[in-house]
Amino acid sequence: MTEQLTVSVLGTGIMGAAMARNLARAGHTVRAWNRTRAKADPLAADGAHVADTPAEAVDSADVVLTVLHDGPATLETMRRAAPALRRGTAWAQSTTAGIEGVAELAGFAREQGLLFYDAPVLGTRQPAEAGRLTVLAAGPAEGRDRVTPVFDAVGARTVWTGEDGATGSATRLKLVANSWVLAATAAAGETLALARALDVAPDGFFDLIAGGPLDMGYLRAKAALILDGRLSPAQFAVTTAAKDARLIVRAGERHGVRLDVAAASAERLERAADLGHGDEDMAAAYYASFDDVPTA
Repeated sequence: MTEQLTVSVLGTGIMGAAMARNLARAGHTVRAWNRTRAKADPLAADGAHVADTPAEAVDSADVVLTVLHDGPATLETMRRAAPALRRGTAWAQSTTAGIEGVAELAGFAREQGLLFYDAPVLGTRQPAEAGRLTVLAAGPAEGRDRVTPVFDAVGARTVWTGEDGATGSATRLKLVANSWVLAATAAAGETLALARALDVAPDGFFDLIAGGPLDMGYLRAKAALILDGRLSPAQFAVTTAAKDARLIVRAGERHGVRLDVAAASAERLERAADLGHGDEDMAAAYYASFDDVPTA
């Protein structure tokens, strides 16, 4: 039987709320906090204690799980939590914070005496709600007995990439994976936009590639969101995808690689956000192909 843990979840957006619910369903005590409390309040119905401050949320926690927008937001939140953090507490950092961001967070963990786990997740709203995420994790062996039940509650698989979270090995793998996800999403949107412009029925394209090496379930899933007008609620929001795209471009630049597709994807996503689609699914980058605002 899995030991019951007290888990503090800081950040209850699309991913964090689903992860908090699955932790509660697994029998763990969940203490949740979100900058906008209204987003965390519904978790009370699942048995979570909704805290007013990060410090209140981490009080007595065995594991702190951060699922915030980016590295700076995570660091600021953890600094607010610092007065109540116990030395030796395990911190699973699941924000996609970028390589430099993870190094900065790991430095804070060292200052506070925390066991730091770089633990981004691969997946969107549906697998998060089903507890079927893939957890990419790096961190010390000595605390894995505490974080493993957390990862098991939120994910179907944990991929360990190393024993030092500060190196960002899990985040590096996440950025590589996200570069493919973003490229595929951008390509799906542009393909549908071109089909619209050339008066080609999307079904004709899908019939053409059906069952062949160019066919892929992800393409069909994202295309369906666009064609059926099901971009809300987002599986993965445009604004978050744009942030990740910029982190990918920066990582490439720092390591001498030019990532033209990632840079273009970032621009498309940012343009879609400027058009009012920021909170919609990242497939809404489709609308960045047009000067007007067409119906799908």
